Amino acid sequence: MKSNRMAASRRRAVIVTAAGLAIALVTMQDGARGQGRGQGPGNQPRSAKAAAPFDATGYWSSLVTQNWRLRMVPPARGDYIGIPISVAGKREADAWDQARDEASGNQCKAYGAPGLMNLPTHLRIAWQDDNTLRVETDYGTQTRLLHFGAWAPTEPRKRGWQGSSVALWASRRGGRGGPPSARYLRITTTDLLSGYLRKNGVPYGENASLLEYVDLFREPDGSALIVWTAVVEDAVNLEMPYIISSQFKKQPDGSAWDPTPCSAGW
Repeated sequence: MKSNRMAASRRRAVIVTAAGLAIALVTMQDGARGQGRGQGPGNQPRSAKAAAPFDATGYWSSLVTQNWRLRMVPPARGDYIGIPISVAGKREADAWDQARDEASGNQCKAYGAPGLMNLPTHLRIAWQDDNTLRVETDYGTQTRLLHFGAWAPTEPRKRGWQGSSVALWASRRGGRGGPPSARYLRITTTDLLSGYLRKNGVPYGENASLLEYVDLFREPDGSALIVWTAVVEDAVNLEMPYIISSQFKKQPDGSAWDPTPCSAGW
């Protein structure tokens, strides 16, 4: 019992830490809402690729250093620990049926953008063009396109697991009134299909909103880490915003890349 309480306490501490980070990010004012400061040749605005404050391209691997039990093994039905689930959300989660999802072709419900980055996956990130960042996951073979600038879809909008994502390089205000400096990636996603925040059927609806922040950090040995923080709001299924932070480490090559299809179970 004591070990269970200690484990639960550690999990709560991780959740609180991640929540504190994300809340701080959410409440900070963005000093630059455009695609980078300054102009390119001919006084044209620089592209998102040219204005990038850090290089996010390459291969990255999840660091499952917290919530291992919930991320590496699908938890049992009714395990909502760490999620501010509402009464309506519990009702739907309690009706979750893995076999039914498999039979109806809904194996990808846990691979939607709100929960995707917290799955044990590798990322492959590259610029599709100067204003579109392509983010692929090998776990579930999902692809997210992050659109910068005055982007608008060329076809009628339709909902999908990854929705429609608009990104910008945002700035935090400098200390003591100093100038802002572009530092992190801010992503807003809409047009989502309803899906799961966790593989055991904890739901989010199609009207959920997703706001994400991506920061790059350097370890003392020079290795690169990105912290991907997601803030999910769903007035029906959540009592308050669900905030989760995931970490990825830069890999020297794609040797660990191993595409696998969606699975309603493992």
